[in-house]
Amino acid sequence: MLRAAFVLLILAGIAAVVGFAYAQSDWRADGPLTEASNVVISRGATQDQAAYELERAGVIDDVDRFRIYARLFGSDDHIRAGEFRFPAGTSKAEALDILQHAEPVQRRVTVPEGLPSVLVAESIMAAPFLTGTIEAPAEGSVLPATYNYERGESRQALLERMQQAMDETLAELWPDRSPDTPVSTPEEAVVLASVVEKETATPEERPMIAGVYANRLRQGIMLQADPTIIYPITKGKPLGRRIRRSEIAAVNDYNTYAMVGLPKGPIANPGRAAIEAVLHPAETDALYFVADGTGGHVFAETLAEHNRNVAKWYDIRRERGEME
Repeated sequence: MLRAAFVLLILAGIAAVVGFAYAQSDWRADGPLTEASNVVISRGATQDQAAYELERAGVIDDVDRFRIYARLFGSDDHIRAGEFRFPAGTSKAEALDILQHAEPVQRRVTVPEGLPSVLVAESIMAAPFLTGTIEAPAEGSVLPATYNYERGESRQALLERMQQAMDETLAELWPDRSPDTPVSTPEEAVVLASVVEKETATPEERPMIAGVYANRLRQGIMLQADPTIIYPITKGKPLGRRIRRSEIAAVNDYNTYAMVGLPKGPIANPGRAAIEAVLHPAETDALYFVADGTGGHVFAETLAEHNRNVAKWYDIRRERGEME
């Protein structure tokens, strides 16, 4: 009897070791997921509730085994809320580790340099998996950049992060401004930077454009920036046609063809480089610039030289069939 009992005990021990080894192997074996998938775990969800979400998504095939293995082999760390990415073949062990330690899926929305606020709002409203609605922010209050966000974040919170980034950028750049800058406040820097941003799509030209405008402001010459004509008409959206003579002559708080000095506010959201250009304008005697036909501009110190450059530009446009 004693010998039989001993044999049974040995066999039970062997079975337990084999069973434990199998469980460990099963815990780390590839799971049933055939392709990568995202799973959303609600805030406040328990580990058991998360396991059911994994089963529904096909990440695991047995909730009970997952729960038992998690208690035997897993960490005691709390699971996190959010949207998580599970690769194909994710094991039960990897699934629990993702729930406990992985960063939620990051989505992105990009605000290009010079985008007006009406289009910033449209971009945020079009971004998927955000919540709530927003109105167009104050012009010039958003720093153009690419921003990450998580599923379920509010649009207002994302917008506030964009605006905080602008505040922090101005706080960083303003103290190191050049004594040659024509602006006297950070707000004026944003206004002029927005004009510089809209006047050139060539990054290396920004300091030179800023230098021309700095000279004009110091000498009391009108800026005569075409984008300031367009802004009151479209709030920064493309005009889609040529500017009319009546619009060039229109008197308002933005049109720099009809007033000396800066517009009353920004005409777009300028990027960091445009702000830096305004705070550190190029040293130049130029007072004029016009397109050169290659995407850049040609600069002039005198009106006579500028008129010759304009004539060349008109010739280029006529050759392209843009003018009669």
